[in-house]
Amino acid sequence: MGWLSAGEGYEVALVEGRVAARATSGRSAGRQLKSLPRAVKDHPEVDRLRRFAEWLDRHAAGCVAQVDAWMVSSLPVPTGLLARVWPDDAWQSALRDMAVVGDDPDEVGFLRGATEDGELRMVNLDGETVRLSPRTVTLPHPVLLPDLDDLREFAAELGIVQRVEQIHRAIWRRPEELDPKVSEIREFAGGSFRSRFALAARASSLGYRVSGGYATARVRDGGHTVEASVWIGEPYWEYSVETGGLTWHDPDGRALPLREVGPVAWSEGMRMAAALYAGRDIEEGKNA
Repeated sequence: MGWLSAGEGYEVALVEGRVAARATSGRSAGRQLKSLPRAVKDHPEVDRLRRFAEWLDRHAAGCVAQVDAWMVSSLPVPTGLLARVWPDDAWQSALRDMAVVGDDPDEVGFLRGATEDGELRMVNLDGETVRLSPRTVTLPHPVLLPDLDDLREFAAELGIVQRVEQIHRAIWRRPEELDPKVSEIREFAGGSFRSRFALAARASSLGYRVSGGYATARVRDGGHTVEASVWIGEPYWEYSVETGGLTWHDPDGRALPLREVGPVAWSEGMRMAAALYAGRDIEEGKNA
């Protein structure tokens, strides 16, 4: 976006996400000013640019949220869709360097570009840039990626920084030996918070849904939708609370035995429980 007239003597534009001004006359003509002059702060063009900047922020956040949803669900994404959205800077920022799998599930690459005709440009694990045209791709959850440690090491060598946490996302793997009758994990139970409001606020700030007395995360795993839940206290309780156990439920509300929980649902449920527990109140003299 170019510079727009904002009254006599000034122009304004969006520069790195904020409204900036420059003088059009005098000794400072053509030079960007450190702050907005009082004469233009209330100008209609300034207000319009501010509202546009807010929309761009919301759009960028929406793109990141959508790519995160694709990754957590590991659902196939049409390459034609990626090609259409790639020219948009916000979409490109969210998608760039995501680990992508095409027709061959063993061939993982980091996404670097998409052409109008649906061709994807990726860097494979040999460090070579390749071009692929699969009908769909997946952005796998890291718990599903083979040789994840090697992939992380290679990503570090390439200097990859992902807007959507994928490669370096914390993961938990379900133990092989589990009691078939057990349906609750207590590993992150007992985290004390000064109030139920503080715990609910933490859950919301982390992106989890608060419903009734639970913080929840809905995950699509292996073609099925599973909801992980952590007890956070009665909604109108005003006093201190502790995190409860972690459980998983199917769409009918049935509590799943731990042995029936899929790898992605397990990892994301444990990730939620750990993140909530990490915000607990720590008494002085006790280890965190």
